Amino acid sequence: MSPVTYQTIKLSKGKHTSPEDGACVMELASMLAGEQFSDHPASVCPVIGSFLRAYNDSVDDSRRQDLYAFASKVVGTRTSSEAQRARAERLLNWAVEMRQRRWTRYFLPPRLRTVGLHRQPPMDAVGTHAVHAIPRHTEETHAEALALIDELLTIGVPEPSAETAAPARTRRVDVTV
Repeated sequence: MSPVTYQTIKLSKGKHTSPEDGACVMELASMLAGEQFSDHPASVCPVIGSFLRAYNDSVDDSRRQDLYAFASKVVGTRTSSEAQRARAERLLNWAVEMRQRRWTRYFLPPRLRTVGLHRQPPMDAVGTHAVHAIPRHTEETHAEALALIDELLTIGVPEPSAETAAPARTRRVDVTV
């Protein structure tokens, strides 16, 4: 049997002891980063990591394979504490949006509808909190979760300056002979 690599591994639920036992999306990220096999790679933002770990374990096997590309996208996302706080805030807001869409809000008295909507979990657990807000996994919520991950990846990334964003312009020089 050939050794398991990041190219041949299939994403699976849970924490694993080695790639031969399988890997979750974050363990795959640790492999891609060249780090020790772990579901908490040092090069990945802990806020994004918490969401991906929880989401990896909550979706079915087919949807889990859609996370494969995110394993490489999240490598190198550990940034400033300000960016982590902004990402955590976005996850909390997303969780509130998801909870407000639940059918139970129609049956609760108005004073109870907001109970639990504005919890402030620790930053390393905010991703789990957001995943638990998903009422049930559908194609729609899966697409929203993947779009949310893409959005989180843009938070804290510096905007390109005008000089680096625009292609260099060449000056026209008139030469007379």
